[in-house]
Amino acid sequence: MVDGWAQLPGGRAMGAVGKVIIDPDGRHVWAVIRCEALADPARFGDECRDSKVDVVYKFSPEGRVVASFGGGMFIWPHGIAIDPDGNVWVTDAVATERIPKGDKRGHQVVKFSPDGKVLMTLGTPGVAGSGPTHFASPADVVVTPGGEVFVADGHNENGNNRIVKFSPDGKVVKEWGRTGYGPGEFRTLHALALDSRGRLFVADRFNNRVQLFDQEGKFLAQWLQFGRPSGIFFDSRDRILVADSESDNVQNPGWDMGIRIGDARTGWVSEFIPFPWADPREVAGNGAEFVAVDREGNIYGGEPRPRQLRKYVRVRP
Repeated sequence: MVDGWAQLPGGRAMGAVGKVIIDPDGRHVWAVIRCEALADPARFGDECRDSKVDVVYKFSPEGRVVASFGGGMFIWPHGIAIDPDGNVWVTDAVATERIPKGDKRGHQVVKFSPDGKVLMTLGTPGVAGSGPTHFASPADVVVTPGGEVFVADGHNENGNNRIVKFSPDGKVVKEWGRTGYGPGEFRTLHALALDSRGRLFVADRFNNRVQLFDQEGKFLAQWLQFGRPSGIFFDSRDRILVADSESDNVQNPGWDMGIRIGDARTGWVSEFIPFPWADPREVAGNGAEFVAVDREGNIYGGEPRPRQLRKYVRVRP
C-alpha cells in the first residue's frame, strides 16, 4: 500500500471515495470524492448535500489533482465512467428520503466533457421513478466502445433493480431485471463493467454474486467466487478484479473482505489483497468498494468509509 498517494488541493482532508476509473491514457486516475470529510456517521449517504466542493477529480500518476469539477451538482455521487471520447459520466445514487424538499438533485446520470461541461443528463433530477425517464438511486454507469450506455438502477435492495440500456444520444434501447434471487434478478446493482469480449458484468451485491450478460440482456452466468462484490474492473492483461467491502459475519459469513483477482475468461481466482483492518463483527462495510488498474499494473481502491483513495504496488521477489 502506498499511503497518502492521493493529495487534495491545499491539503484538504479526503471525503468518502466512490468509484475509481482509469483515464484512456492509462496513467491518470479519475475518482468520485464526496465533498468534505464529515465526522458525523449519520451523514453517510448525503455528504454533498450542503457543499459546493468539486466531486469529480482527475489525479496525475504522482497523486496530484490536475482537474476537478461537479461542485454543487450532486448529493451522493457514486459511479463514474469514461467513454471512448474521454467524456466523464457520473451517477447520483442518493436515496429519496435524503433529498431536501424542492431540491433538484439526485436520481440522475450526468455526462461531462473532460473539462467539466455538462453535455447530457439522463433521468429526472430529484424525482425517483421507473420507466424511460426516471431512475431510483442509479449506482453506476458504463459506456461501450460504440458509445452505448448501460445504467445500474439502483442502489437499494428493493428498488428498481434493473439495467437500462441507452443509445449514444440518450434514447432508451431496452431494460431488464427486477428484484429477486434468480438469473437476471438483482438486489442492489452496485457496479457495472465490460470485459474485452463485450460481456456486461454486474456486481449484484446483496445476492453475493457477479452476474454476466451479453449486451442485449441475455443471462450468461453467475460467479459466486468473488465474495460480496461492490466493484468490478478488467485490466489490460484480461484479469478481473472485484472489490469486496462488505463480507462480514452477517452479510457474507466465511468470506474475507478485500480485492480478489482472477482470470476474466474462466473466473478462476488467483490472488487476493486483504483489507488489513477488516473486522467481520462490523456490518457497516469497510475497505475498497471500487477498484481500478493503470497501465503499469498499479491498483487503486476507492474506500468510502475509511475515506481513502489507496494505491497498491506489486511487490516482486
